[in-house]
Amino acid sequence: MRIVCLGECMVELAPTGDGTFALGFAGDTFNTAWALRKTCPESWEVGYATALGDDPVSGDMLRFMAKSGICTRAIQILPGETCGLYLIQLTAGERSFSYWRGTSAARKMVDDGSWLPRVLADAQAVFLSGISLAILSQEHRDAVAAALEAYTGTLVFDPNYRARLWSSAALARDWFLRIAARADILLPSIEDCNALLGTNSAAGAAEALFASGAREVIITDGAGPVTICTEGALSALAFDEGAAPLDTTGAGDAFNAGYLSARLEGQTPRQAAAEGRRLSQLAISTRGALLP
Repeated sequence: MRIVCLGECMVELAPTGDGTFALGFAGDTFNTAWALRKTCPESWEVGYATALGDDPVSGDMLRFMAKSGICTRAIQILPGETCGLYLIQLTAGERSFSYWRGTSAARKMVDDGSWLPRVLADAQAVFLSGISLAILSQEHRDAVAAALEAYTGTLVFDPNYRARLWSSAALARDWFLRIAARADILLPSIEDCNALLGTNSAAGAAEALFASGAREVIITDGAGPVTICTEGALSALAFDEGAAPLDTTGAGDAFNAGYLSARLEGQTPRQAAAEGRRLSQLAISTRGALLP
């Protein structure tokens, strides 16, 4: 089994609790790749697909990925480019971010039109997010969509809507629905559904997304129930209240990894949601975006 996560990994500056910041590497799809590597069978290959620069910090990031057991053969190195950076700020465990990503090499990852089809060719599952699309030009989004429509493996999509990355909510909604229609597993949050579909009903959103073509819809709601919609079945799975969060950064990414790894191992959607919840609880008890 080879799983590829497609997106942008960035330099992360995370608060340490004493007024200083620790440097690391993270980003929504990379956080999921990291957690997948920690939860999937050792015989499975977890790869990351992006573009990095040839500067020292990009080199450090590449070595960090490889040392962590993440396959880097799908990563392009673009001369003269660099990677993006973001800073986390915390208030009572809730995070906010400041970004410097305008010149990130990841924005050019599909400049070579033959790259993504080659990446997908040997992957049994591919995971991407709305951020993976949002950082690209319209032309390059179309190229990604074409490659995904031709892809025959398992497509997993988290809309992960970030308004500042899109020119309009309408454009983001169009892309959400376009990729959702091809997705085998769709992993939006209730916030994504509220913002892009105009609904605060998880059940209604799940049924609408399933009807649009998504084969399996899993809607998360923070610490609330997970709504599951599959062929002929709609249910909600509630959990016991967990501990107060230390840092919620990466909680949704960890859920995605837990859910995907469990489903690919043959567990039911409800079992997979429970595994996703377990990893998300671990994530909120840890500073920074990556699981310990």
